Order: sequence, then structure tokens, then C-alpha cells
Amino acid sequence: MGKLEIRNLNQSFRKDDGSDLVVLDQISLDVEDKEFVCILGSSGCGKTTLLRLIAGLDEAQSGSIVLDGEEIRGTSSKVGMVFQEYSLFPWRTVIDNIAFGLQMQGVPLDERIRVAEHYLKLVNLTQFRNSYPAELSGGMRQRVAVARALALDPVLLLMDEPFGALDAQTRNMLQKELLEIWEKTKKTIVFITHSVDEAVYLADRIIVLSPRPGRICQIFPADLKRPRDRTSVEFAQVRRQVLDLIGQHCSIQ
Repeated sequence: MGKLEIRNLNQSFRKDDGSDLVVLDQISLDVEDKEFVCILGSSGCGKTTLLRLIAGLDEAQSGSIVLDGEEIRGTSSKVGMVFQEYSLFPWRTVIDNIAFGLQMQGVPLDERIRVAEHYLKLVNLTQFRNSYPAELSGGMRQRVAVARALALDPVLLLMDEPFGALDAQTRNMLQKELLEIWEKTKKTIVFITHSVDEAVYLADRIIVLSPRPGRICQIFPADLKRPRDRTSVEFAQVRRQVLDLIGQHCSIQ
């Protein structure tokens, strides 16, 4: 299972002048088991803050986050996270990077290598098993980061603009590969993006946040058959509908 329930979530930060900066305001959201949800919003709207709260990396000012009936308090192996900047250890090989989380959990060497090799194959990097991150392209490094998160077998995978720093061709390729991985693993995915095109291509539902303070201003079902064709009339229609809704209710760049 991987059902996420967020209720009345608020987050503020204290500024140097002593005043409070409200980042998230009354966020309430359900994400169903095995659902692929994209959270769409402009820079500074609180997308990453929301993801960090779900991951248990930060504590919310108020509200609750519940995963499969248990409130999230601190980090958990049930939640995996993939960052934009890869966060790989440069001194560890690809296979050792993927196995790192299992090593921290005390999983025996033979078992963690077996699991790591399974996910290495899933992201099509078997031939780079003993390579180091510096020897890989940006897209390959991000695939290693995805494999490392999946190796812990989380029920919920959080992705913070994981393809934002990549060129358009690599980004499109990895979006396609991510959907293939999602269909095989059946994980619940919450994916942060500021790209309407990316959200329409990936998501079952698109959650649009307003500029700071982040509020949910639209929830849009992306009712398109998979695999999706970016050049199709149907894709263009849904993209236009999302843009129109954003224009009516939110401001996004």
C-alpha cells in the first residue's frame, strides 16, 4: 500500500527581521496507492518544502501527514526520495551507491548486492556496475539515484524536479523510462515540476500550487491514455486546459 493523506498542512520560517514567512498554507491532499501525482508550481511556491515535509526531513508547523494509516514523524524506509542534484557518493561505484541504503540498514553483503543488481538492471545500467559517478552522464547519474531510492523498496517515491537540470532530449527519454519503471514497480509517486508539459506527460493527476504562500488552487485529472504522444491533438488539448486553469486561478511561470 502507498496511500498518502495530508491534512491542513502549514509551514512558516522565521526571517532575520523576526517576522514569519508563510511558505505553505492549509495544504490538504490525498494521493492514492500506486498513483502518479505531479505537483506543479512556479519557483518559490513551496514545492520542495512540501516534499521535505512528506519525506520527514522537516517538521510541519501544523497539520498532519499520514502514510498507510501511520503519521509521518521523521524519516522512514517507507519513503524514498530522489533529488535534482543526484546526491551520489563520488567515491563509491554505481553498484555501491545503489546498495548504500541497504548497507545502512545492516542488510548482508550478498543480499544487498543482489537487490542492487536487480535495480541496476531495471534502469538499464548493468554495464556501468563498477563505474564512478564522474564517469557517467547527468542522465545516467539520475538513473542511479532512482535505482538507489527503489532499492529500499519504499511504498512512496518522492521526486524533486529530478530531470530539471538535464537537456530536453535526455529529459524526455528519462520521463519515458520513469513511467516504465513505475508500471513495473507499482510505486506511489509524487513528482515535483514547474513544467506543464512534463506534468501532462507523466501524471494521473496534476496538483497546481499558487505562488507563495503555496496553496492548492487546482487539482486536474490528466485523462489521457498511456503511452502519451506529446505531438497528439489530445495532448495539446489537455496542456491547454491546464494552462487555462492556471491562468484563471493561479500565476505560474
